[in-house]
Amino acid sequence: MWDKVKTARGRGASGRIPNRFEQNQYEPDPEYLEWQHQTGDEEPVKTKVHHEATRSVISRNKSPDISFSASLNPYRGCEHGCSYCYARPTHEYLGFSAGLDFESRILAKHDAPGLLKAEFDRPRYQPETLVMSGVTDAYQPLEKKLGISRGCLEVLVEYGHPVVIITKNRLVTRDADLLAELARRRKARVWISITSLQPELARVFEPRASSPENRLAAIAELHRHGIPVGVMTAPIVPGLNDHEVPAILSQAAKAGASFASFTAVRLPLAVAPLFLDWLERHFPERRDKVVHQIEQMRGGKLNQSEFHQRFKGSGPVAEHLRRLFELGARRAGLTRQVPDLEVAGFRPPGPAQLSLFED
Repeated sequence: MWDKVKTARGRGASGRIPNRFEQNQYEPDPEYLEWQHQTGDEEPVKTKVHHEATRSVISRNKSPDISFSASLNPYRGCEHGCSYCYARPTHEYLGFSAGLDFESRILAKHDAPGLLKAEFDRPRYQPETLVMSGVTDAYQPLEKKLGISRGCLEVLVEYGHPVVIITKNRLVTRDADLLAELARRRKARVWISITSLQPELARVFEPRASSPENRLAAIAELHRHGIPVGVMTAPIVPGLNDHEVPAILSQAAKAGASFASFTAVRLPLAVAPLFLDWLERHFPERRDKVVHQIEQMRGGKLNQSEFHQRFKGSGPVAEHLRRLFELGARRAGLTRQVPDLEVAGFRPPGPAQLSLFED
């Protein structure tokens, strides 16, 4: 049974969907839940932060359809609470739910800057562009208080290491000083993800991410600091926000974006029931149309896991989204090739570090 919470205001998920790895599933007492609802005795869902002890903060992948192989995730879970987030099922490996737990039980890697520095100091370390982040948002609201991502950026500046940031939060502009320093050496690029220009849609689609207006403002501010910035229309959901793609690209270009990309919505594992529940709650009149179009570009399913198809889909609907994006990008002048970052100039370990490994 799905444990739904009526006081989950400001959250993307409405409850805690069962963890696929847990053999024992617990069902709340319906009478007790009803009593809570009637008496108003439910407590709001608050964010809880857990420290994650880890040996390394760099994750690597060998996927042939991902343009990077190394990523840096200062957190696990994400307060933004995006209803469609493909990373939600990763929380199940930690014993949590992909629903409310993903956005309210956040694991913070407080030691990330020090671990990153130790990684760079290894004699055999080979620099390559790091992406922040693959399965979280490095600038989710919690970062304003903890500053872990900024600490990591300080290390990247110290070592002259290239980085790409993908975020939905204007908080990234707080670190414009560090990003500008890296950008001057062709070692930084930022992607701002915008899925809608409608505040009312964005508010329920991505509850704790920055508003569309603030994301456009972030693009403008980063551009003023000389930081290469692009816009991601990710994900495009046919029947929900696809009609906004041309306007998003146009507004982003006017704000200062120089390049663009997109992905089509994909709903792996627990994300499918979570997203369908979200549709039913917020857009019941569009639910069937949206589901049908997703299935049309996902081979009759809600998700495709095959390489080279999972990000863009296949079939007529997927082709329509591709053409819509390409036409919008061309009209907005966002056809510039994404700039490569410079790995040369990485500061190798000093003599003090090297001596530790000599015979």
